[in-house]
Amino acid sequence: MKKPELLAPAGNMEKLRIAVHYGADAVYLGGKSFGLRNLADNFTTAELAGAVAYAHEHGVKVYLTVNAYPDNDELVALTQYLQEMALIPFDAYIAADPGVIETIREVSPHRDIHLSTQANTTNWKSALFWQKQDIRRVNLAREMSLTEMEEVRQRTTLELEAFVHGAMCISYSGRCLLSSVMSGRNANKGECTQPCRWNYAIVEETRPGEYFPVFEDDNGTFIFNSKDLCLLQYLPQLVNAGIDSLKIEGRMKGIYYVASVLRVYRYALDTLFAHPERYGCEEIWLEELCKISHRGYTTGFFLGHPKDVDHQYHSSYIRNHEFVAIVQDVLPDGTIVLEVRNRITVGDTLEFIGPALSSGFHKIGEIITEEGQSVPAANPNQRIVLRVPFNAERYDLVRRAKFLATQ
Repeated sequence: MKKPELLAPAGNMEKLRIAVHYGADAVYLGGKSFGLRNLADNFTTAELAGAVAYAHEHGVKVYLTVNAYPDNDELVALTQYLQEMALIPFDAYIAADPGVIETIREVSPHRDIHLSTQANTTNWKSALFWQKQDIRRVNLAREMSLTEMEEVRQRTTLELEAFVHGAMCISYSGRCLLSSVMSGRNANKGECTQPCRWNYAIVEETRPGEYFPVFEDDNGTFIFNSKDLCLLQYLPQLVNAGIDSLKIEGRMKGIYYVASVLRVYRYALDTLFAHPERYGCEEIWLEELCKISHRGYTTGFFLGHPKDVDHQYHSSYIRNHEFVAIVQDVLPDGTIVLEVRNRITVGDTLEFIGPALSSGFHKIGEIITEEGQSVPAANPNQRIVLRVPFNAERYDLVRRAKFLATQ
């Protein structure tokens, strides 16, 4: 078996550091233009150079998203943007539009190109077409089943990438006009406002102003939603199918999401290759994935066409844990410095989560600020110092189970 790459999102420099810390083999990120996540923080040109240098120092590859669909009047700006990017040693570009691909070849002829999911590669003949265009890798559409992926592998030699975890778009491979119509922000220009997550009701034509819920619920009605994708249980099948890269969705998500998903998939993948003969997906791994904000999980199209149970009519996120702090430093005497992101009070029981599913619990008996002051609570952006009875590393995250918050 060939061990696939674990590919993680990096919406900004902090998320990139977290992705590196928690075991990503590669990250994908965007600049300020021509990506499909313009509402993420993204990177300036100078920040991109620093991000690539940092990742490469840690043996992690970096792929730049250039997967928007530009109009005629944007082509000059596209060329100028790619000329700026040409000076940065990205490992590959991610693109979807043939015109963008052609422009990349004109500006950076030796740059590897990965085909974005936005290109809607749903069959082996499409993949073979792109292979003939010297595309290095194709991200297979989420609409493909395992059997279809296996056939693409049998009929092509280019690298194959598949999403294994994260939010699912209701539209065909992300080709959606709902955001443009309802908010004036074009999803295919990287400005999706996710109206599929909004609350809807029905209005009968002769009764204007009278709103009827499609499904009675205290939180409203959400008729366009999908559950989140989770293929953790099918890592052996993905590996045996010859998938070269396992991709995690989430450039718009926070660092707790990136860390929590990565640590599970990293551990499971490493375990599979260390002990393939006795590998099995453990319940504790799935439980870990349920400790992040999610809408319930589905295998999507992986096992065949999904049924109606894969729609999520109740769109409230499941949140049973909350991210409260990040370890910013470990001092020579073992004292750790926490940067607080969510209010912490004396008496809270905190869980420190590190790579390889390591964790440690600590009940807060006293809160000491960096200035040495004892306080009853610490608020976001404050730094506190404390000792814990286990090893913690810089960039480890700290969370709190909601039912343990005041115990």
